[in-house]
Amino acid sequence: MWEYTDKVKDHFLNPRNVGEIEGPDGIGEVGSMACGDALKLAFKLDENGKIADARFQTFGCASAIASSSALTEMLKGKSLEEAEQITNEDIADYLGGLPRQKMHCSVLGRDALKKAILNYRGEVEVQPEGNLVCECFGVTDKQIEEAVRENNLRSVEDVTSYIKAGGGCENCHGDIQKIINDVYQRAGDEPPKQKKLTNIEKIKKVEETLEREIKPALRKDGGNIELVDVDGDTVYVKLIGTCATCTASELTLKTYVEQKLREFVTPELVVEEVRQ
Repeated sequence: MWEYTDKVKDHFLNPRNVGEIEGPDGIGEVGSMACGDALKLAFKLDENGKIADARFQTFGCASAIASSSALTEMLKGKSLEEAEQITNEDIADYLGGLPRQKMHCSVLGRDALKKAILNYRGEVEVQPEGNLVCECFGVTDKQIEEAVRENNLRSVEDVTSYIKAGGGCENCHGDIQKIINDVYQRAGDEPPKQKKLTNIEKIKKVEETLEREIKPALRKDGGNIELVDVDGDTVYVKLIGTCATCTASELTLKTYVEQKLREFVTPELVVEEVRQ
């Protein structure tokens, strides 16, 4: 269960500025019902170009509602130039902090604000650059890089908390970790060390990787693989079918099975075959 500040609870239970604005100057919509968070933000300017009113409609959790409510309060009285300087961290700070797993809710508000300002200026939103990494939530490598740099993210879990990437099927976890490492290496810093897995976590990830990444490829050639045991960083497996009799079985274990497990579980793993 997440711990929410009193201010988060207040903005969730008593959200400010819910609804629509008649004749808004700018409207921004982000997210989707399918991914669990959607936000529509609108503002109206006064004669001096200041934000006189800001309202929102959202579909989401308590943090999404509270973040949207807080943002509308923060916007009032600001010029568009001042509004553009508001970051997702500012929204979280205004609320006295958000659980790390819910930081993506403040990012949702920031993104909606950016779109609303673009809408007011009549500018076309530039589609995210880069290659798609997280298919579940449509996040590109460039978006992940930006989130890592701006928020000093150090792990796949951090990235998921901020922009949801990796929060679905988890197939992209290896790619996300590589992006994180590359960002820190380019900055001249040591890549962040991955969190030490418990033995239960390690076994679970090994099983998931075997089922998702390795078995389908082996089955295509009439083979298969079975997990026998995990002892520390050594994974004991049994090859089945054509893989068991193949003269290149040792090569398959080291250049494919072991490499996949190192990529998706932990780089220290060693794979050993059990012959019975």
